[in-house]
Amino acid sequence: MSKTILVVDDEKDIRISLAGILEDEGYQVLTADSGVGALESARQELPDLVLLDIWMPGMDGLETLERLKALFPQLTVIMISGHGTIETAVRATKLGAFDFIEKPLSLDKVLISVVNALRMKDLRIENEELKRVVANEYEMIGVAPVMAELREQIMRVAPTTASVLVTGENGTGKELAARSIHYYSQRSDKPFVAINCAAIPEELIESELFGHEKGAFTGAIAQKKGKFDLADGGTLFLDEIGDMSLRTQAKVLRIIQERCFERVGGTKLVTVDVRIIAATNKRLDEEISQGRFREDLYYRLNVVPFRVPALRERHEDIPLLVQHFVAQFYRREGREPKTFQPEALGLLTRYDWPGNVRELKNIVERILIMTPGRTITTADIPELHGSPGALPLADSPEQQRDGGVSVGTLREAREGFEREFIIQKLEENDWNISRTAEVIELERSNLHRKIKSYGIDVRK
Repeated sequence: MSKTILVVDDEKDIRISLAGILEDEGYQVLTADSGVGALESARQELPDLVLLDIWMPGMDGLETLERLKALFPQLTVIMISGHGTIETAVRATKLGAFDFIEKPLSLDKVLISVVNALRMKDLRIENEELKRVVANEYEMIGVAPVMAELREQIMRVAPTTASVLVTGENGTGKELAARSIHYYSQRSDKPFVAINCAAIPEELIESELFGHEKGAFTGAIAQKKGKFDLADGGTLFLDEIGDMSLRTQAKVLRIIQERCFERVGGTKLVTVDVRIIAATNKRLDEEISQGRFREDLYYRLNVVPFRVPALRERHEDIPLLVQHFVAQFYRREGREPKTFQPEALGLLTRYDWPGNVRELKNIVERILIMTPGRTITTADIPELHGSPGALPLADSPEQQRDGGVSVGTLREAREGFEREFIIQKLEENDWNISRTAEVIELERSNLHRKIKSYGIDVRK
Protein backbone atom coordinates (compact mmCIF):
# COMPACT_ATOMS: atom_id res chain seq x y z
CA MET A 1 0.00 0.00 0.00
CA SER A 2 1.42 3.36 -1.08
CA LYS A 3 2.09 6.08 1.49
CA THR A 4 -0.01 9.24 1.64
CA ILE A 5 1.73 12.64 1.74
CA LEU A 6 0.02 15.96 2.47
CA VAL A 7 1.63 18.99 0.77
CA VAL A 8 0.76 22.31 2.43
CA ASP A 9 1.85 25.56 0.68
CA ASP A 10 0.10 28.77 -0.27
CA GLU A 11 1.97 28.84 -3.61
CA LYS A 12 0.02 26.83 -6.21
CA ASP A 13 3.06 26.17 -8.43
CA ILE A 14 4.96 24.57 -5.56
CA ARG A 15 1.97 22.38 -4.65
CA ILE A 16 1.62 21.20 -8.25
CA SER A 17 5.38 20.64 -8.66
CA LEU A 18 5.77 18.66 -5.42
CA ALA A 19 2.59 16.64 -6.06
CA GLY A 20 3.80 15.63 -9.53
CA ILE A 21 7.23 14.53 -8.35
CA LEU A 22 5.86 12.57 -5.39
CA GLU A 23 3.17 10.87 -7.49
CA ASP A 24 5.87 9.83 -9.97
CA GLU A 25 7.61 8.12 -7.03
CA GLY A 26 4.45 6.15 -6.25
CA TYR A 27 3.05 8.21 -3.36
CA GLN A 28 -0.57 9.30 -2.97
CA VAL A 29 -0.66 13.09 -2.58
CA LEU A 30 -3.11 15.42 -0.87
CA THR A 31 -2.75 19.21 -1.05
CA ALA A 32 -3.82 22.19 1.03
CA ASP A 33 -3.19 25.93 0.56
CA SER A 34 -3.43 27.02 4.19
CA GLY A 35 -2.97 25.91 7.79
CA VAL A 36 -6.72 25.59 8.27
CA GLY A 37 -6.95 23.46 5.13
CA ALA A 38 -4.10 21.27 6.39
CA LEU A 39 -5.90 20.59 9.69
CA GLU A 40 -9.13 19.75 7.89
CA SER A 41 -7.38 17.46 5.40
CA ALA A 42 -5.49 15.66 8.19
CA ARG A 43 -8.74 15.08 10.10
CA GLN A 44 -10.42 13.56 7.03
CA GLU A 45 -7.53 11.33 5.95
CA LEU A 46 -4.57 11.08 8.27
CA PRO A 47 -1.46 11.19 6.05
CA ASP A 48 1.78 9.31 6.63
CA LEU A 49 3.81 12.49 6.12
CA VAL A 50 3.23 16.24 5.85
CA LEU A 51 5.36 18.72 3.83
CA LEU A 52 4.50 22.04 5.50
CA ASP A 53 5.47 25.58 4.40
CA ILE A 54 6.32 27.95 7.25
CA TRP A 55 5.42 31.32 5.71
CA MET A 56 1.70 31.29 4.90
CA PRO A 57 -0.94 34.01 5.39
CA GLY A 58 -3.23 33.61 8.37
CA MET A 59 -2.17 30.60 10.39
CA ASP A 60 1.55 30.16 9.65
CA GLY A 61 3.41 26.88 9.41
CA LEU A 62 4.73 26.85 12.98
CA GLU A 63 1.25 27.31 14.46
CA THR A 64 -0.10 24.69 12.06
CA LEU A 65 2.68 22.31 13.13
CA GLU A 66 1.84 22.87 16.80
CA ARG A 67 -1.85 22.15 16.22
CA LEU A 68 -1.16 19.09 14.05
CA LYS A 69 1.11 17.65 16.74
CA ALA A 70 -1.53 18.32 19.40
CA LEU A 71 -4.11 16.41 17.36
CA PHE A 72 -1.80 13.67 16.00
CA PRO A 73 1.35 13.36 18.16
CA GLN A 74 2.87 10.62 15.98
CA LEU A 75 2.45 12.54 12.72
CA THR A 76 5.72 13.07 10.81
CA VAL A 77 6.20 16.63 9.46
CA ILE A 78 8.91 18.17 7.24
CA MET A 79 9.05 21.97 7.28
CA ILE A 80 9.70 24.07 4.15
CA SER A 81 10.84 27.69 4.29
CA GLY A 82 11.91 30.37 1.85
CA HIS A 83 13.32 32.59 4.57
CA GLY A 84 14.79 30.12 7.01
CA THR A 85 16.74 31.16 10.05
CA ILE A 86 18.47 29.11 12.70
CA GLU A 87 15.96 30.32 15.30
CA THR A 88 13.04 29.21 13.12
CA ALA A 89 14.60 25.81 12.48
CA VAL A 90 15.28 25.29 16.19
CA ARG A 91 11.72 26.23 17.11
CA ALA A 92 10.29 23.90 14.44
CA THR A 93 12.46 21.06 15.75
CA LYS A 94 11.31 21.70 19.32
CA LEU A 95 7.71 21.54 18.13
CA GLY A 96 8.39 18.10 16.67
CA ALA A 97 9.38 18.65 13.02
CA PHE A 98 11.43 15.80 11.50
CA ASP A 99 13.42 17.95 9.05
CA PHE A 100 13.77 21.51 7.75
CA ILE A 101 14.22 22.22 4.00
CA GLU A 102 14.94 25.65 2.54
CA LYS A 103 13.62 27.12 -0.72
CA PRO A 104 14.42 27.10 -3.56
CA LEU A 105 13.72 23.40 -3.24
CA SER A 106 16.22 20.82 -4.38
CA LEU A 107 14.00 17.98 -5.60
CA ASP A 108 16.66 15.40 -4.79
CA LYS A 109 16.91 16.71 -1.26
CA VAL A 110 13.13 16.66 -0.89
CA LEU A 111 12.93 13.02 -2.01
CA ILE A 112 15.80 11.98 0.28
CA SER A 113 14.16 13.70 3.24
CA VAL A 114 10.79 12.08 2.41
CA VAL A 115 12.35 8.61 2.18
CA ASN A 116 14.22 9.08 5.48
CA ALA A 117 11.14 10.42 7.25
CA LEU A 118 8.95 7.53 6.10
CA ARG A 119 11.66 5.02 6.98
CA MET A 120 11.90 6.53 10.47
CA LYS A 121 8.12 6.31 10.83
CA ASP A 122 8.20 2.62 9.86
CA LEU A 123 11.01 1.99 12.35
CA ARG A 124 9.01 3.69 15.10
CA ILE A 125 5.96 1.53 14.34
CA GLU A 126 8.15 -1.58 14.24
CA ASN A 127 9.74 -0.59 17.54
CA GLU A 128 6.33 -0.15 19.16
CA GLU A 129 5.26 -3.56 17.87
CA LEU A 130 8.44 -5.15 19.19
CA LYS A 131 7.82 -3.54 22.57
CA ARG A 132 4.31 -4.98 22.55
CA VAL A 133 5.68 -8.42 21.71
CA VAL A 134 8.35 -8.08 24.40
CA ALA A 135 5.66 -7.14 26.91
CA ASN A 136 3.83 -10.38 26.03
CA GLU A 137 7.07 -12.34 26.28
CA TYR A 138 7.64 -11.08 29.83
CA GLU A 139 4.05 -11.56 30.97
CA MET A 140 3.66 -13.82 33.99
CA ILE A 141 1.10 -16.34 32.69
CA GLY A 142 -1.32 -17.91 35.15
CA VAL A 143 -4.58 -17.63 37.06
CA ALA A 144 -3.49 -19.59 40.12
CA PRO A 145 -3.65 -17.60 43.39
CA VAL A 146 0.13 -17.89 43.84
CA MET A 147 0.65 -16.24 40.44
CA ALA A 148 -1.85 -13.47 41.16
CA GLU A 149 0.07 -12.75 44.35
CA LEU A 150 3.40 -12.75 42.49
CA ARG A 151 2.10 -10.32 39.85
CA GLU A 152 0.80 -8.02 42.58
CA GLN A 153 4.19 -8.07 44.28
CA ILE A 154 5.92 -7.25 40.98
CA MET A 155 3.66 -4.26 40.31
CA ARG A 156 4.28 -2.95 43.81
CA VAL A 157 8.06 -3.22 43.79
CA ALA A 158 8.72 -2.38 40.11
CA PRO A 159 8.43 1.44 40.40
CA THR A 160 10.91 1.51 43.29
CA THR A 161 14.71 1.15 43.26
CA ALA A 162 14.76 -1.56 45.94
CA SER A 163 16.97 -4.62 45.47
CA VAL A 164 15.05 -7.84 44.92
CA LEU A 165 15.92 -11.47 45.71
CA VAL A 166 14.03 -14.03 43.62
CA THR A 167 14.03 -17.64 44.79
CA GLY A 168 12.58 -20.76 43.24
CA GLU A 169 13.46 -24.07 41.65
CA ASN A 170 15.25 -24.36 38.32
CA GLY A 171 13.00 -23.62 35.36
CA THR A 172 10.28 -21.78 37.28
CA GLY A 173 10.89 -18.46 35.53
CA LYS A 174 13.03 -16.43 37.91
CA GLU A 175 14.59 -14.44 35.08
CA LEU A 176 11.13 -13.81 33.63
CA ALA A 177 10.09 -12.32 36.98
CA ALA A 178 13.23 -10.15 36.98
CA ARG A 179 12.56 -8.92 33.43
CA SER A 180 8.96 -8.19 34.35
CA ILE A 181 10.12 -6.04 37.28
CA HIS A 182 12.46 -4.15 34.94
CA TYR A 183 9.79 -3.74 32.25
CA TYR A 184 7.34 -2.10 34.67
CA SER A 185 10.00 0.02 36.37
CA GLN A 186 11.05 3.58 35.64
CA ARG A 187 14.24 2.10 34.16
CA SER A 188 12.44 0.21 31.40
CA ASP A 189 14.07 2.35 28.69
CA LYS A 190 17.52 1.52 30.07
CA PRO A 191 19.47 -1.76 29.71
CA PHE A 192 18.52 -5.04 31.36
CA VAL A 193 21.73 -7.05 31.67
CA ALA A 194 21.73 -10.65 32.87
CA ILE A 195 24.65 -12.80 33.98
CA ASN A 196 24.62 -16.41 35.18
CA CYS A 197 27.10 -16.49 38.06
CA ALA A 198 27.26 -20.29 37.99
CA ALA A 199 28.16 -20.49 34.30
CA ILE A 200 31.33 -18.36 34.44
CA PRO A 201 34.62 -19.72 35.82
CA GLU A 202 35.75 -18.20 39.12
CA GLU A 203 38.86 -16.63 37.56
CA LEU A 204 36.72 -14.74 35.01
CA ILE A 205 33.67 -13.70 37.03
CA GLU A 206 35.21 -10.45 38.31
CA SER A 207 36.26 -9.42 34.80
CA GLU A 208 32.74 -10.17 33.54
CA LEU A 209 31.09 -8.17 36.31
CA PHE A 210 33.48 -5.24 36.69
CA GLY A 211 35.43 -5.22 33.42
CA HIS A 212 39.20 -4.93 33.18
CA GLU A 213 41.90 -2.53 32.10
CA LYS A 214 44.31 -3.17 29.25
CA GLY A 215 47.14 -5.44 30.42
CA ALA A 216 45.35 -6.48 33.63
CA PHE A 217 46.11 -10.12 32.81
CA THR A 218 47.35 -12.25 29.93
CA GLY A 219 45.02 -11.76 27.00
CA ALA A 220 43.64 -8.39 28.19
CA ILE A 221 44.71 -6.53 25.04
CA ALA A 222 42.17 -3.72 25.52
CA GLN A 223 39.95 -2.19 28.15
CA LYS A 224 36.67 -4.04 28.56
CA LYS A 225 33.50 -2.83 30.22
CA GLY A 226 31.83 -5.22 32.65
CA LYS A 227 28.16 -5.98 33.26
CA PHE A 228 27.86 -3.22 35.86
CA ASP A 229 29.10 -0.70 33.28
CA LEU A 230 26.71 -2.02 30.64
CA ALA A 231 23.74 -1.92 33.02
CA ASP A 232 24.35 1.67 34.14
CA GLY A 233 21.00 3.40 34.59
CA GLY A 234 19.17 0.09 34.24
CA THR A 235 18.92 -3.30 35.92
CA LEU A 236 21.53 -6.01 36.51
CA PHE A 237 20.19 -9.53 37.00
CA LEU A 238 22.58 -11.79 38.94
CA ASP A 239 21.29 -15.31 38.34
CA GLU A 240 22.45 -18.17 40.58
CA ILE A 241 24.07 -15.72 42.97
CA GLY A 242 24.39 -18.51 45.52
CA ASP A 243 27.28 -19.86 43.41
CA MET A 244 29.27 -16.63 43.61
CA SER A 245 32.55 -16.75 45.55
CA LEU A 246 32.89 -14.92 48.87
CA ARG A 247 35.52 -12.61 47.34
CA THR A 248 33.21 -11.52 44.54
CA GLN A 249 30.32 -11.23 46.98
CA ALA A 250 32.34 -8.67 48.95
CA LYS A 251 32.85 -6.55 45.82
CA VAL A 252 29.16 -6.73 44.88
CA LEU A 253 28.28 -5.65 48.41
CA ARG A 254 30.58 -2.63 48.06
CA ILE A 255 28.91 -1.61 44.81
CA ILE A 256 25.46 -1.81 46.39
CA GLN A 257 26.63 0.32 49.31
CA GLU A 258 28.85 2.84 47.53
CA ARG A 259 27.63 2.66 43.90
CA CYS A 260 31.19 2.53 42.60
CA PHE A 261 33.85 -0.04 41.76
CA GLU A 262 37.28 -0.52 40.22
CA ARG A 263 37.88 -2.52 37.08
CA VAL A 264 40.24 -5.48 37.32
CA GLY A 265 43.78 -4.10 37.12
CA GLY A 266 42.61 -0.52 37.53
CA THR A 267 42.72 2.12 40.26
CA LYS A 268 40.08 4.56 38.98
CA LEU A 269 36.68 4.47 40.68
CA VAL A 270 33.79 3.96 38.24
CA THR A 271 30.42 5.27 39.45
CA VAL A 272 27.24 3.51 38.33
CA ASP A 273 23.52 3.64 39.01
CA VAL A 274 22.33 0.04 38.82
CA ARG A 275 19.35 -1.74 40.32
CA ILE A 276 20.25 -5.28 41.32
CA ILE A 277 17.89 -8.23 41.09
CA ALA A 278 19.42 -11.50 42.26
CA ALA A 279 18.09 -15.03 41.94
CA THR A 280 18.97 -18.42 43.34
CA ASN A 281 17.57 -21.91 43.70
CA LYS A 282 19.54 -22.41 46.91
CA ARG A 283 18.53 -21.81 50.51
CA LEU A 284 20.76 -18.84 51.25
CA ASP A 285 20.11 -19.12 54.99
CA GLU A 286 21.66 -22.60 54.84
CA GLU A 287 24.53 -21.27 52.70
CA ILE A 288 25.15 -18.56 55.34
CA SER A 289 25.24 -21.12 58.15
CA GLN A 290 27.77 -23.14 56.14
CA GLY A 291 29.93 -20.05 55.59
CA ARG A 292 29.41 -20.01 51.84
CA PHE A 293 27.39 -16.79 51.58
CA ARG A 294 27.84 -13.41 53.23
CA GLU A 295 25.10 -12.55 55.67
CA ASP A 296 25.46 -8.79 55.08
CA LEU A 297 25.06 -9.24 51.32
CA TYR A 298 22.01 -11.42 51.90
CA TYR A 299 20.28 -8.67 53.86
CA ARG A 300 21.23 -6.10 51.21
CA LEU A 301 19.70 -8.22 48.45
CA ASN A 302 16.73 -9.49 50.39
CA VAL A 303 15.03 -6.10 50.68
CA VAL A 304 12.04 -7.49 48.78
CA PRO A 305 11.99 -11.31 48.66
CA PHE A 306 10.09 -13.02 45.84
CA ARG A 307 9.39 -16.72 45.43
CA VAL A 308 8.43 -18.06 42.02
CA PRO A 309 6.22 -21.12 42.58
CA ALA A 310 6.96 -24.52 41.07
CA LEU A 311 4.65 -25.62 38.26
CA ARG A 312 3.29 -28.49 40.35
CA GLU A 313 1.86 -25.85 42.69
CA ARG A 314 -0.31 -24.41 39.92
CA HIS A 315 -1.57 -27.20 37.68
CA GLU A 316 -4.53 -25.03 36.63
CA ASP A 317 -2.10 -22.78 34.73
CA ILE A 318 -0.75 -25.51 32.45
CA PRO A 319 -3.42 -25.13 29.67
CA LEU A 320 -2.80 -21.37 29.58
CA LEU A 321 0.96 -21.89 29.40
CA VAL A 322 0.56 -24.44 26.59
CA GLN A 323 -1.57 -21.99 24.64
CA HIS A 324 1.02 -19.25 25.23
CA PHE A 325 3.92 -21.44 24.09
CA VAL A 326 2.01 -22.55 20.97
CA ALA A 327 1.35 -18.91 19.98
CA GLN A 328 4.93 -17.96 20.81
CA PHE A 329 6.36 -20.82 18.74
CA TYR A 330 4.29 -20.09 15.63
CA ARG A 331 4.84 -16.34 15.89
CA ARG A 332 8.55 -17.12 15.75
CA GLU A 333 8.34 -19.83 13.08
CA GLY A 334 5.66 -18.17 10.96
CA ARG A 335 3.51 -21.27 10.51
CA GLU A 336 -0.13 -22.14 11.12
CA PRO A 337 -0.66 -23.16 14.76
CA LYS A 338 -1.77 -26.62 15.88
CA THR A 339 -4.48 -27.44 18.41
CA PHE A 340 -4.24 -29.64 21.48
CA GLN A 341 -7.23 -31.91 22.12
CA PRO A 342 -8.67 -31.59 25.66
CA GLU A 343 -7.52 -35.15 26.46
CA ALA A 344 -3.96 -34.30 25.42
CA LEU A 345 -4.01 -31.18 27.59
CA GLY A 346 -5.32 -33.35 30.40
CA LEU A 347 -2.26 -35.57 30.23
CA LEU A 348 0.06 -32.57 30.39
CA THR A 349 -1.94 -31.12 33.28
CA ARG A 350 -1.63 -34.29 35.38
CA TYR A 351 2.14 -34.38 35.08
CA ASP A 352 4.14 -32.84 37.92
CA TRP A 353 6.86 -31.22 35.75
CA PRO A 354 10.03 -31.53 37.83
CA GLY A 355 11.74 -29.24 35.28
CA ASN A 356 8.92 -26.71 35.77
CA VAL A 357 7.89 -24.20 33.09
CA ARG A 358 11.14 -24.65 31.14
CA GLU A 359 10.47 -28.37 30.77
CA LEU A 360 6.86 -27.73 29.73
CA LYS A 361 7.96 -25.26 27.06
CA ASN A 362 10.54 -27.68 25.64
CA ILE A 363 8.02 -30.54 25.55
CA VAL A 364 5.37 -28.38 23.85
CA GLU A 365 7.84 -27.28 21.17
CA ARG A 366 8.96 -30.91 20.64
CA ILE A 367 5.33 -31.96 20.18
CA LEU A 368 4.65 -29.12 17.73
CA ILE A 369 7.71 -30.01 15.66
CA MET A 370 7.26 -33.78 15.63
CA THR A 371 3.47 -34.02 15.18
CA PRO A 372 2.58 -34.06 11.44
CA GLY A 373 -1.15 -33.32 11.84
CA ARG A 374 -2.89 -30.10 12.84
CA THR A 375 -4.53 -31.68 15.89
CA ILE A 376 -2.48 -33.03 18.78
CA THR A 377 -3.96 -36.09 20.46
CA THR A 378 -2.92 -38.19 23.47
CA ALA A 379 -0.94 -40.41 21.08
CA ASP A 380 1.30 -37.44 20.25
CA ILE A 381 2.28 -36.80 23.89
CA PRO A 382 5.70 -38.33 24.61
CA GLU A 383 6.38 -40.55 27.61
CA LEU A 384 6.96 -38.17 30.49
CA HIS A 385 7.19 -40.47 33.47
CA GLY A 386 10.58 -41.61 34.78
CA SER A 387 11.83 -38.29 36.14
CA PRO A 388 11.93 -37.50 39.84
CA GLY A 389 8.65 -35.98 40.94
CA ALA A 390 6.87 -37.14 37.80
CA LEU A 391 3.31 -38.36 37.66
CA PRO A 392 2.73 -41.36 35.33
CA LEU A 393 0.60 -40.25 32.42
CA ALA A 394 -1.12 -43.52 31.68
CA ASP A 395 -1.37 -47.00 33.09
CA SER A 396 0.34 -49.80 31.25
CA PRO A 397 -1.89 -52.52 29.68
CA GLU A 398 -0.83 -54.89 32.45
CA GLN A 399 -1.89 -52.41 35.13
CA GLN A 400 -5.19 -51.84 33.38
CA ARG A 401 -5.87 -55.58 33.29
CA ASP A 402 -4.80 -56.15 36.89
CA GLY A 403 -6.68 -53.17 38.26
CA GLY A 404 -3.58 -50.99 38.84
CA VAL A 405 -1.72 -50.19 42.06
CA SER A 406 -3.82 -50.06 45.18
CA VAL A 407 -3.37 -46.50 46.40
CA GLY A 408 -5.87 -43.95 47.59
CA THR A 409 -4.98 -40.91 45.47
CA LEU A 410 -2.84 -39.89 42.52
CA ARG A 411 -0.61 -37.92 44.88
CA GLU A 412 0.01 -41.05 46.94
CA ALA A 413 0.89 -42.95 43.77
CA ARG A 414 3.34 -40.25 42.73
CA GLU A 415 4.94 -40.02 46.15
CA GLY A 416 5.29 -43.78 46.36
CA PHE A 417 6.97 -43.95 42.97
CA GLU A 418 9.23 -41.00 43.78
CA ARG A 419 10.36 -42.46 47.11
CA GLU A 420 11.23 -45.83 45.57
CA PHE A 421 12.99 -44.12 42.66
CA ILE A 422 15.15 -42.02 44.99
CA ILE A 423 16.06 -45.03 47.16
CA GLN A 424 17.01 -47.04 44.06
CA LYS A 425 19.24 -44.27 42.71
CA LEU A 426 20.86 -43.71 46.11
CA GLU A 427 21.69 -47.41 46.31
CA GLU A 428 23.16 -47.33 42.79
CA ASN A 429 25.40 -44.42 43.82
CA ASP A 430 26.51 -45.82 47.20
CA TRP A 431 24.20 -43.41 49.06
CA ASN A 432 26.20 -40.41 47.86
CA ILE A 433 23.67 -37.55 47.75
CA SER A 434 25.72 -35.22 45.52
CA ARG A 435 26.41 -37.93 42.95
CA THR A 436 22.77 -39.05 42.99
CA ALA A 437 21.52 -35.50 42.52
CA GLU A 438 23.81 -35.12 39.50
CA VAL A 439 22.66 -38.43 37.98
CA ILE A 440 18.94 -37.68 38.29
CA GLU A 441 19.46 -34.02 37.30
CA LEU A 442 18.04 -32.55 40.50
CA GLU A 443 19.53 -29.83 42.67
CA ARG A 444 21.28 -31.29 45.72
CA SER A 445 19.26 -29.09 48.10
CA ASN A 446 16.00 -30.27 46.51
CA LEU A 447 17.07 -33.90 46.75
CA HIS A 448 18.04 -33.41 50.38
CA ARG A 449 14.59 -31.99 51.17
CA LYS A 450 12.87 -34.91 49.43
CA ILE A 451 15.01 -37.42 51.35
CA LYS A 452 14.03 -35.72 54.60
CA SER A 453 10.33 -35.47 53.71
CA TYR A 454 10.15 -39.17 52.72
CA GLY A 455 12.02 -40.24 55.86
CA ILE A 456 14.76 -42.02 53.90
CA ASP A 457 17.64 -43.13 56.11
CA VAL A 458 20.89 -42.24 54.29
CA ARG A 459 23.18 -43.18 57.20
CA LYS A 460 23.63 -46.57 55.58
